[in-house]
Amino acid sequence: MTVISRRDALALVGAGSLAAACATGKAGEEAASFQAAAISERFRHGVASGDPDTTSLIIWTRISTDLQELDVTWRVAEDPDFTQLAASGTFRTGSATDWTVKPLVTGLQAGRVYYFQFTAEGEPSPIGRTRTLPSVGPDRLGIALVSCSNYAFGHFNAYGAIAMDEDIDFVLHTGDYIYEYGGDDGWGEETGSVIARRHLPAHETVSLQDYRTRHAQYKSDEGSRAMHGAHPLLCCWDDHESTNNPWKDGAQNHQPETEGSWEIRRAAAVQAYYEWMPIREPEAGRSRLEFWRTYVFGDLATLVTLETRHTARGMQVDYETWKPKLTTMQDYENFRRDVIGDRDRAMLSPGMEETLRSALAHSRERNQSWRLIGNASPIARMLVPDLVGAGVLAAPGDDALDAHKRLAWLGQHSLPFYTDTWDGYPAARERFYDLCKSVDVQDLIVLTGDSHSFWLNPLTDEAGNPMGVELGTAGVTSPGDFIESGFSIEQSRALDAAFADLLDEVLWTDNLHQGYVRLVLHADQARADFVAVRTVLQRDLSTRVIRTAALMNDGVTVTPNGDT
Repeated sequence: MTVISRRDALALVGAGSLAAACATGKAGEEAASFQAAAISERFRHGVASGDPDTTSLIIWTRISTDLQELDVTWRVAEDPDFTQLAASGTFRTGSATDWTVKPLVTGLQAGRVYYFQFTAEGEPSPIGRTRTLPSVGPDRLGIALVSCSNYAFGHFNAYGAIAMDEDIDFVLHTGDYIYEYGGDDGWGEETGSVIARRHLPAHETVSLQDYRTRHAQYKSDEGSRAMHGAHPLLCCWDDHESTNNPWKDGAQNHQPETEGSWEIRRAAAVQAYYEWMPIREPEAGRSRLEFWRTYVFGDLATLVTLETRHTARGMQVDYETWKPKLTTMQDYENFRRDVIGDRDRAMLSPGMEETLRSALAHSRERNQSWRLIGNASPIARMLVPDLVGAGVLAAPGDDALDAHKRLAWLGQHSLPFYTDTWDGYPAARERFYDLCKSVDVQDLIVLTGDSHSFWLNPLTDEAGNPMGVELGTAGVTSPGDFIESGFSIEQSRALDAAFADLLDEVLWTDNLHQGYVRLVLHADQARADFVAVRTVLQRDLSTRVIRTAALMNDGVTVTPNGDT
């Protein structure tokens, strides 16, 4: 497990390197060879691919050069020796797009593995591997679910492990791909100062150049280069790609008096994201903020990624504003019903809802086995239980941790752990479930990030009807909330167990590890492995599976069975 404090970081860094896990098999050997390729000064951020359909996808790189503009050639082949070319071309780049290169490669065949490479100023890039979506089948599909990769908190070892994971076909990143924090008081900077991973720029990202510099730093990580070079990326954003807790018209971590216009800052963050990520530009009639996707995996599955930040979300409820006003039990009942439960507070835009409805209906008509949702923040009902009454926590005294006092208060009044998740928008969650039911879908697999914890959550609507299962991933590096808040390992483990024991929609959770979720789908069954890395404080690709769940679709809903 990785419990990240300055003391632990110093101890572990002083202990020396640990052995990395070894890849086996052809795909793993290829990934290892990509990872071991010498870092090129011209291509210091590696190569990437993503946003595929059955006949096209994006390939990506960034050129480090003194030229204001230049032409970059690219080629795509069916073999790593490039004897069977499938496509090639030239892409013009320069300072206007931060020297990023992202051609849309068309005319490919469905369900195929391809290899790609760029050449700039006579220098070839590392070779990348990618694949298109299948049009029929497939017999199996492997997805790695990742989220919450904070550079300052540690090495992206989960990415490196995914690069060599032979069960993985695609990577789904559900947000917090970068973090905006920086400077001496930035979240994670204390750890970063010990392990030589402090954020650049050395202040919070606000301007376009700030966000470009931050993306560049994240893509310099060895694990990042390996993963992006080995697997195509599917993604949605969460909050930290711009700043903490944004909504349609602002953000918790944006101060207009010192940081200027929110609209200008958000536009800068979104521009840098589109430059530095292997994603398509918006289709005609859609803005860059309308960033949602539908991926159809032949006859097996459909994945819809949600946009829940910038196109519809209402402002989050602020406990600190409301707490002084709540003095009676009736006050709390009204607060839960009328403020948190306000039916006018949305999460999904009408355009997003229409895309979702159409995709799920098409999946049902095609009789696919699985319907997946790429979702930024937890959707299961996780109102904090009465942890003091249950004997999990002592009644907090004056010297108790702030997090202890907060959990005791939330549990006393059955309030959401966070109001930024779907728990803070229960009416919007119910609209989402109603939309799914309107096209006869109650068998969702919701793939979730944001919380820095692993989750296995059976889902229901307000009436108790089953809606599927939520698989939540821990952070790539971001630490679990209980540990990060100052609770001991034993207390954190007890809190995990209490959430699973006392909440109907939590079967299992773990906030003690970092890693990823490996989801492998077959027509008649699926398996979810919760994969933990050994450490993030130094380069080490060792992993272990800390939980496995078999997922069964009984024709009505998806349930986790045989979990161990």
